[in-house]
Order: sequence, then structure tokens, then C-alpha cells
Amino acid sequence: MNVRAAATGVLLTLLMAAGVARAVDKIAPAYAPIPIPLKIEQVPGKPIYYSVGNPGIPGKDNEGNTSNAGFVVTSDGVVVFDALGTPSLGWALLQEIRKITDKPVRYVIASHYHADHIYGLQAFKDHTAAVIVAQERASEYKENEETADEKADQRLDQRRGVLFPWVDDKTRVVPPDITFKERMTIVLGDRRLTLLFAGPAHSSSDMMMMVEPDGVLFAGDIVQNSRIPFMNSDDVSTTHWLDALAEVGKLQPKFIIPGHGKPSTEADKAIAFTRDYIQYVRNAMSGAVQNWTDFDAAYAQTDWSKYKDMPAFANNNRGNAYRIYLELEQSQFKQDKP
Repeated sequence: MNVRAAATGVLLTLLMAAGVARAVDKIAPAYAPIPIPLKIEQVPGKPIYYSVGNPGIPGKDNEGNTSNAGFVVTSDGVVVFDALGTPSLGWALLQEIRKITDKPVRYVIASHYHADHIYGLQAFKDHTAAVIVAQERASEYKENEETADEKADQRLDQRRGVLFPWVDDKTRVVPPDITFKERMTIVLGDRRLTLLFAGPAHSSSDMMMMVEPDGVLFAGDIVQNSRIPFMNSDDVSTTHWLDALAEVGKLQPKFIIPGHGKPSTEADKAIAFTRDYIQYVRNAMSGAVQNWTDFDAAYAQTDWSKYKDMPAFANNNRGNAYRIYLELEQSQFKQDKP
């Protein structure tokens, strides 16, 4: 755990507990309203709630609501996991929290810095005193700086086009307040929340949150249940991703909330969907790389019937296959060196 981050987190928590936090989350902001309301569901018998996004790609039809998010209500405040893909959605999530509890939002945990999970942080930053926590590599995601994932300002410009008015010229990237390297534990009231670095896999800063004593895992985009994940980024490592999925299985969660797709009491099946998809694409592309088969030919020869009707297949699958092809090709070149 990052010692500086831990000390800062404790200090901020004490300040908020002492009444220093501003009660600003009920001030109506100038965010564009979302015609499609969030649907909040509860983990059976637990003070843990979540919303499930549209399984497709962010666009006007789904108002940018494509990722999952959730929150834990403890005896001493609320911990939010992910903030959704627009400030409007972040504000809507905050209002749903207020329907359930008037306890202050203490922390917002960002599973990783991809646009569909972080633009909602703006609402929490501007209208609560919550501390935003992320894995330390999330701090690389800054405007005008190139990262392997994407250039932050270019992605924001793209979203302003496809998601206006919910993303506009007032939308900004909100950085984390504190970061950790491998592991961080937050004890808040009657709940213990363990944050675990799981990357680089889907992104450079992937992390998960285990809620105890409930055994509920917020898995972030490490797990994407019944939806074709996005892998077409230089930061993606499917080798590490498969290792991370193995670690998820060892946690033996009683309930899993993936970054995209269906939450489930059958964590093994949710984990298996992502693992089996990655392994299927790796197997197909591995044979092509070993036989020096051109990517276009390899892709055309692969039987995609098992996945072709899944959400996000048309947008993600070819890019995923190409990224894995390059990853395996690079790995082979390394092995061939004397």
C-alpha cells in the first residue's frame, strides 16, 4: 500500500468525520438531464447496490451509459465504485445514492482510467467531499499527454462529439486524490474494502474491490460477463489478464459485479466467460503467428460463430484479434532471440 496515500486517506476521513466536509451534493448542477433513468439494483440481503450499463458502445442511443457502477453503504458513509461515463450519469448516480441514504460519500474508487468509467467523477468532485482513489498508473492519464491506452484530450474531444450534450466543453478529466501501488485497505464503519491491483491487463491501472464480510467483488473491466471486451490498446496484456482472472477465482467471491455485463452469484461462470474468450482468440491467433499466416487471412479463417451475436462483437472483436496477434508475434520474436 502507498504509505503517503494511506496517511492522506486517514487524514481526509478524519476531517470529514469532524464535519469539515461540505454538504454540497444537493445543489442542482448544470448537467444535461438523462432521459433514460439509472436502474439501481441491490445485492440480495446486503447494503451494496449497483447499476448495469447498456452492453453496447457509448453513443446517443444509450447516452453513454455502457459501464457498471455501484456503491457500498457502511455505518460511517458510502464508498462508490466507478462513476460512469458522463457527468450527467455521475450526478444521476449520486441522486440514486441519496434516495437510499443521507450518509456522506467518503470515497469514490476508480477501477481504471477509461472514459466510460471516469467522466462521472466530475459530479462527485464538484458536489461531494469524497476522496477519489485509483491505482498509481491512473495518474498517467492527463490531457495533452500520450499514454498507451489513449490520449486523454483526444478521447474527450471524441466523446464531446458522440455524447453531446452529456459530455460538453465543461466536461473535464478528474485525477485521483490518492493512489496505491499493489494493495490498499479501507476500513469504514462496519465494512472492510480491499483494493487490489490487477494490471496491466485491460488497462495499465486495472484494480478490483473486495467488500467484506459480504464477499462481494467489484471486478472492474477484468471481468466482462456476456459482452465482448475491448482489448485493442498497447496497454493490453492478455497474458497478465489471464493471470488476473486466475487471481479473481482464488478470491471466491459470493457475488461478482463486472465492469460490463451481468452481475452474478455464479462468479466462476462470469470469470469463465472472459477467460474463455481471451483464450479462444489467443489460440486462433497463436496458430496464425506460428505458421506465419497473414492476419487478415487468419481472421477470415477463424470460426467466430460462438461470439458473433454477443454485444460489442462488431466494434471490438477484429481489433481484439489484431492486438492479440501482435502481442503473440512480439512474444515469439523475443523467444527467437539468441
